[in-house]
Amino acid sequence: MDQRELEARVKALTKCVAANEPPENAIKLLETLKKDAHPTEEMLRATRAGVYVGKLRSNANKDIARAASELVIKWKKLVEQQKNSKLNKGKKGSPAPAPTSSPAPPSSSGGGAKKTFKGDPEKRKFDTDGVDIKRTESNVRNQCIGLIYNGLAYRSTASESDVIAKAVAVEHAAYSIFKGEGADYKKKIRSLFSNLKNKSNKELGRRVMSGEVSAERFANMTDEDLKSDDQRKKEILLEKENMLKAQVPQEQKSISESLECGRCRKKMVSYTQAQTRAADEPMTTFCECMNCGNRWKFS
Repeated sequence: MDQRELEARVKALTKCVAANEPPENAIKLLETLKKDAHPTEEMLRATRAGVYVGKLRSNANKDIARAASELVIKWKKLVEQQKNSKLNKGKKGSPAPAPTSSPAPPSSSGGGAKKTFKGDPEKRKFDTDGVDIKRTESNVRNQCIGLIYNGLAYRSTASESDVIAKAVAVEHAAYSIFKGEGADYKKKIRSLFSNLKNKSNKELGRRVMSGEVSAERFANMTDEDLKSDDQRKKEILLEKENMLKAQVPQEQKSISESLECGRCRKKMVSYTQAQTRAADEPMTTFCECMNCGNRWKFS
């Protein structure tokens, strides 16, 4: 059972209970889910299936409550087994298990009749894709899920269900790391989105969608980690060029009355300043003691 079918069956179950249909109908749907559904943690979060079924554990009908409880227990065990399988794989360095025993990461390149996006991938957004981003009880978190969806969908042909599943997983990871929807959480979400939309960092979104970079790893990445190799190379070249420019002899240097030489302790220090790194980084100050010739720099 794929994510789309799981979501459809859970919605049918919810409507069945809300419409006060005979309990047998709801129980039959729960038993079908127990037999046929083997969801991953990402699928459960994306469809909110665990939330809907979990609420049925307190249903007035004891049979419905029992069936829902059994299903929740089964899904919890399944997710735990998947986590343990990943941990063991990492420790032993064993080859990837077969798709039937471990969930494959959401990807547009999956096997079989995997659906792919057919429109313009550079204009994709959750609203134009017709995707419901209401996956939590918080409007802030839902908007953040939408923002990550827009970033991951940009230039991607992955199916809508794959993208929303990954977006939910990334947001959940960020929410867990920052322990709530505070300023740091929002700043991280904006940073992830801007890096995904960066045209010079085309591989980032692909790596996240393919599972090469896990949702947890992605949410933990620093600004330096998020940069592409090309970005790093350009910054290194820029720094080298600016360093050379800053070290060109000048006819007249500024003399500071506050800077003190660390070697001779004299306040006879000349200095120059230059932008040796990216424009948003602080300038570098190059110092030379006019008394003993000691040289140093600081930012």
